[in-house]
Amino acid sequence: MHLTKPCGSNKRSSSSSSSSNQGGTIPNTFHSNKSSNKMAGITRTISQQRHHIHQRILAHTLLLAVAAIALLQLQNLESVSAQSMMTKNEPMFISRSETFKFITGETIVLPCEVANTDTYVVAWKRGIAILTAGSVKVTPDPRVRLVNGFNLQIREALPTDAGDYICQIATMDPREITHTVEILVPPRIHHISTGGHLQVKKGSSVRIECSATGNPMPNVTWSRKNNILPNGEEKLHSHVLSIENVDRHKGGVYICTANNRVGQPASSQVVLHVLYSPEIAVERPVVFSGEGHEAMLVCIVHGETQPEVIWFKDTMQLDTTERHIMETRGSRHTLIIRKVHPQDFGNYSCVAENQLGKARKTLQLSGKPNVAVFNSPPISQYKERYNISWAVDSHSPIEEYKLSYRKLPQGHEVVGNAIDSQSSSSSLSSSQSSSSSSSSSQMYGSGLHSHHIGSNMGGGGVSGGVGQMGSYAGYGNLMHWGRNDWRNVVLPAMPVSHHYSQGMSYMVRGLDPDQHYEATVQSRNRYGWSDLTNSFVFSTSSNDGPVDLSTFLNHGLSDNEMRDLSVTFYGSSAINRQKLGLLALSSATLILSLVLA
Repeated sequence: MHLTKPCGSNKRSSSSSSSSNQGGTIPNTFHSNKSSNKMAGITRTISQQRHHIHQRILAHTLLLAVAAIALLQLQNLESVSAQSMMTKNEPMFISRSETFKFITGETIVLPCEVANTDTYVVAWKRGIAILTAGSVKVTPDPRVRLVNGFNLQIREALPTDAGDYICQIATMDPREITHTVEILVPPRIHHISTGGHLQVKKGSSVRIECSATGNPMPNVTWSRKNNILPNGEEKLHSHVLSIENVDRHKGGVYICTANNRVGQPASSQVVLHVLYSPEIAVERPVVFSGEGHEAMLVCIVHGETQPEVIWFKDTMQLDTTERHIMETRGSRHTLIIRKVHPQDFGNYSCVAENQLGKARKTLQLSGKPNVAVFNSPPISQYKERYNISWAVDSHSPIEEYKLSYRKLPQGHEVVGNAIDSQSSSSSLSSSQSSSSSSSSSQMYGSGLHSHHIGSNMGGGGVSGGVGQMGSYAGYGNLMHWGRNDWRNVVLPAMPVSHHYSQGMSYMVRGLDPDQHYEATVQSRNRYGWSDLTNSFVFSTSSNDGPVDLSTFLNHGLSDNEMRDLSVTFYGSSAINRQKLGLLALSSATLILSLVLA
């Protein structure tokens, strides 16, 4: 600015000089030209200097701008570096918040791993209570301490240790993580309503409660030691056990079990005593024995309290003697009779008594035969006859048998070898009772009398007896029976067998083809008749099997010879069967020749 001012003043001077010259002054031409040249040179010089100044100013400005930019960049770099260093040095958590489950008694360890906490305090809190601050333990609980840095340890965990635990870094804006602790508590039964023992009278109702604690809440089940529950189940999922109408079969040890899958299940038991008057069951109502043998009569006696047991023969109380011995093993009471005499047979009774009542059961010592057992196949090989056989146990020799049989009435269902019908058994009983007294005299007597009875039966029906029996026997298929007609045959046991197991085989003839029949047997020894067997069902075939020897009766065989093939007696060996009056070799030869013919 200051450089331009002389130029302006020169112009004004020239103008004024020119004006003054015009005002009448005579110019000095030579002097004027010289001055003008000088001024022009000065102007050029000033212009060049001005240009150089502008260039310098521009260069300095550019340098200042570059320097400013570089400074700003440097300041930015320093700021980023400082911020980075500041971030790098800030405290931080390595552990994360978690939920932990511990069983009571275990050691709790809660992790709190941190970084860059040299100038900061790390503290553990539970609610408003401070447990630790830095490395200093604040809580007075001796179970609490820091391990491996700032990890919190609590020994012998208790249910009250459950809750939230906070690990905190004491910055301006506190940073923290929270761990949740759940304490798992094994089950424990803390209450049973009966106190472990319960006594009730028969017929009463029982209600037993079992309460348990634990975390999680345990499931409670009831079971019964060495037995099922009264409802027929093995377990009952309930804390209440109810038993209605209690009897001795429902007594025992009941077990309450609590389980929540933490540790071992807890259990407690209740012993249920049922108070009841004696109850007696006999092992065998009828005991079979023989003279000179030993007999054992057994009564099973139950009762709370334990009953006293007394034995009687008829109405006479028995005492322990050399031949009468009384044993007791638990609930089993036994009367042993050694070397049985005939007068020992009869009725016995055991009488049991306790504070709640008395009971009596009767037994019989019998010398009679046992009930016979059929052992012949259920289906005959023949269409008109059947070989029926049975065995019986008897200490005394069997003297005779009574066989009863009939065609099975319509409408009776055959199940195995038995009859599914009450009418059959009732009609059988009435028939047997009415005929038992007369059958022996009618069918086991003189030949003439027996033959007469055989004729009244329709001309056929039975064959085979022994001795006099053969005289009334008829042969053929001429007999027609009524609906419920029973046929009775009394067979003497000859020869007499002294084996304990004895048997008989008998050929029943005159049957209808392809029909069902039922049969029963009674046996008699010197002490009387045995009980009647259950009905045995057998069937005839629709076609004959082996050659029927009866077809050769008209070719020379006598009735006695055929009879001898029909009845067999045998003892316990059952293999050494003895045929009565075997056919002569000549008769056998005759039969063979007829067969070949």
